Amino acid sequence: MSDLPENAPDMQPPFPELIVLDLDFTLWDCDGTWCDCLRPPFRQRDGKVVDGDDRAVRLYDDVLAILDECAASQISLALASRTEQPSWATQLVQLLGIADRFAFAEIYPTSKLQHFAALHTASGVAYDRMLFFDDELRNITEVSELGVVCVPVRFGFSQAVYQEGLRQYRERDQ
Repeated sequence: MSDLPENAPDMQPPFPELIVLDLDFTLWDCDGTWCDCLRPPFRQRDGKVVDGDDRAVRLYDDVLAILDECAASQISLALASRTEQPSWATQLVQLLGIADRFAFAEIYPTSKLQHFAALHTASGVAYDRMLFFDDELRNITEVSELGVVCVPVRFGFSQAVYQEGLRQYRERDQ
């Protein structure tokens, strides 16, 4: 018998084995631009992560709580970003304090299909056991052809988007 509350749909199985998240406009906002348009050096200042022009990089409000829920549900997490500046993105992930939350990271400029092939190989997780969140519809379209449940993110990763992803994942399994 589960100790989970009956009214907590986000905590009810089945869960994906791997949740994959994009970075720009999915996990974070970089002052309205992509991280590869920022200017290093990146640093923490007054509790914020900023670039060399003092533009802030911030996680969307619900991100940390969702990452905590995934950890509590023992769902592995991965990053997939096609940025032209992988070292910058990696540094921002570290400065934002979320690097240890992700078991896998594919951050380099290429098709998301290549990212997912690498994630599949590294994790051993079948595509149909993955759930993917991204703000770019071209990535959603491309990756969904692998059998991954893909959910578009329009205004940042939120509890509502996360719940919709879990709903779609569970619905597909029925």
